Amino acid sequence: MNKIWAFMIFFGMGVAAITKKIDIVNDVLIKNTQDAVMFSIGLTGIMSVWLGLMNIAKKSGLIDKIGKIMSPFMGILFPDIPKNHPAMSAMVMNMAANMFGAGNSATALGLKAMEDLQNLNSNKRKATNAMCMFLVINMSSIQLVPLSVLKIRVDTGSVNPTEIIGTSLVATTVSTIVGILSCKILERKS
Repeated sequence: MNKIWAFMIFFGMGVAAITKKIDIVNDVLIKNTQDAVMFSIGLTGIMSVWLGLMNIAKKSGLIDKIGKIMSPFMGILFPDIPKNHPAMSAMVMNMAANMFGAGNSATALGLKAMEDLQNLNSNKRKATNAMCMFLVINMSSIQLVPLSVLKIRVDTGSVNPTEIIGTSLVATTVSTIVGILSCKILERKS
């Protein structure tokens, strides 16, 4: 991936130099890096709140209660994982953070879940069905409240930033269902 990004950057700079528009590259670099830093600082607040809430929920036992409610569903999706394995609670926390649009905060929880799933993996060089299923759910993730998108819409002056919630919910629900069904079909073929 680094090679692809490096190629795109150097290719763009080469084209700018050939067309004698290198000043545009400088202007874009200055403006966009400043915007990126400001956006990152803004997201840091959201991430901090969600990571804090997830830690409180974990320590208070709320995640375990949610896990028990989701247990039958999780058992269908992840039949190879023992019921009370730490991977289950990490996956539940990740899914909850993703559902509430805190995808950036969910990353740490997703990495922890994958680490726990890897501990169950007998072939460390090959992903298990559970790892693939979790990755699909993590990437498609039903969005109840797409916080990052709402923040971007507010920052850009949207008149009605919350109008995206309904369409986001429908689109992410469909993508998650298709992803789960695809995984289950491919699991049977392997």
